[in-house]
Amino acid sequence: MSELEHTPDSSGSSGPDTKGVAGRNPGEAGGNWKAVLVVLLAVFAGLAGLAYYASRWKKEIVVREVVIEGARIVPAREVSLVLNGFVGRNLQKVDAEAIRSRLLRIAYVRDVSVSRELNGIIRVRVVERVPLARTVFRNARMVIDREGVLLPATPAAVARIPGMITVFGISRTRDAGAGLRKLTPGDSTLLMDLTEALSESDYAGLLIRQIHLENRPMTFCRAAASPARFIVGSDGNFKEKLKKFEIFWQKVVSKKGLDNFDTVDLRFRDRIFTRDSVSPEVQQEAPL
Repeated sequence: MSELEHTPDSSGSSGPDTKGVAGRNPGEAGGNWKAVLVVLLAVFAGLAGLAYYASRWKKEIVVREVVIEGARIVPAREVSLVLNGFVGRNLQKVDAEAIRSRLLRIAYVRDVSVSRELNGIIRVRVVERVPLARTVFRNARMVIDREGVLLPATPAAVARIPGMITVFGISRTRDAGAGLRKLTPGDSTLLMDLTEALSESDYAGLLIRQIHLENRPMTFCRAAASPARFIVGSDGNFKEKLKKFEIFWQKVVSKKGLDNFDTVDLRFRDRIFTRDSVSPEVQQEAPL
C-alpha cells in the first residue's frame, strides 16, 4: 500500500481559502446601491409633492387683514385710500412694490416697506418724517422736517411736537420730489445747526420761539414775549452764542426787563452789543 504525503504551501497554510475575507458577492453590492437609489427617489418624490401642494396652497391664500405699523402723523384717510379693497383678494396677486410706490407719495411718509405673509396678512411698516419747526410758505402754513422738507401743517404733525419753533423768511426752495419742496442747502444747514444747538442748550431752547432767515448774515432769533432781535448770524458757533444769550438774559434782561432792547448782537467773541429800544441809534456794549 502507498502512503499519501501532504506538503503544506509556503505560507504555512494547510490549504487555500477559496472564499477570502475581503471578497464580497457582486450581487450583494449591487443590491445595496439599488436600495439607496430607491430611498433617494422616494425622498425627492416626496419633496416634489410637498412643493406642488405648497404652491397650490399659496395660490389659494386670500388677504384677510392689512396691518399698518409706525403711522402716527400720516393721515389715516390717505393710507386707507391706498390699501382699501385688498381684503379678500388673492395674496399672490397683490403687488407689494406698487403699494409701496403709492404710499411714498404721501407727504409725511419718508420710507415704507410692504410684505405679504403666508397667514394672509399684508404688513405695512411706515417710517414717517419728523417735524422740526413751523413756517408759512407762499401763504400756506407748513411744517419743516429734519431734512428741510416742507410739509402741510396737519393737526397730527403740529400736535406731535407741542411748542415747535417758528421759522420766518423762507423764500428760496428746491424740488424734493413727490410734489414737495425743500429748503436750499445753505438754509437747511443753518436751520439744522441752530435748532440742534437750541435743543442742547440749558434753557435757551425754552425761551427762543422764533428764527428769522430774512437776511442770512444777520439771522436772528426772538424770545417769547420779547421784541428784541437776538442776532446769531450764519457763520456757526451757535452753542457759544446761545450761551452768551443765556448769560445776558440772566444778568441784564432779568433786571432791566424785556422791552428795553431793540437788538442784542451775539456774534462777537467775549462781547455782546445792544441797541436800546428807546434810542435805536445808540449802540452799547453789555458786559458778560
